[in-house]
Amino acid sequence: MKNTPQQVPASKKNKKQRVISALLIVAGTISLTLGAIGIFLPILPTTPFLLLSAACYLRSSERMHKWLLGNRWFGEYIRNYQEGRGIPLKTKIVAMAFLWGAIIYSAFFALDEILIAQVALLLIALGVSVHLIRLPTLKK
Repeated sequence: MKNTPQQVPASKKNKKQRVISALLIVAGTISLTLGAIGIFLPILPTTPFLLLSAACYLRSSERMHKWLLGNRWFGEYIRNYQEGRGIPLKTKIVAMAFLWGAIIYSAFFALDEILIAQVALLLIALGVSVHLIRLPTLKK
């Protein structure tokens, strides 16, 4: 007697796919929100959250994925990054200035007596800085 896998009825597959799709849309939306917040709070990395949003939407909703890539604030940024074209020099400079300004303020004024937090923030800023520097610079 052979052990054969049980066939899952089509209705259960569809239900499972709908649940997974809904979860991916929720994850993509949360990630997009965090990415948008990351534009203003340099402690949150914008790029990984936007790329995660694009991946979640790609696997769950063609409409949401098209909307994201066509979005006037995020679309071109995501497309340039995904296609390896990089980001403009002005964006790199502004990002680095905001990043280090916020990190230095946070580490030395807001967390002035918590050494482990200061070191963690400085390491995060260093990692983000290396990532930004290594990205190709987009030439207009």
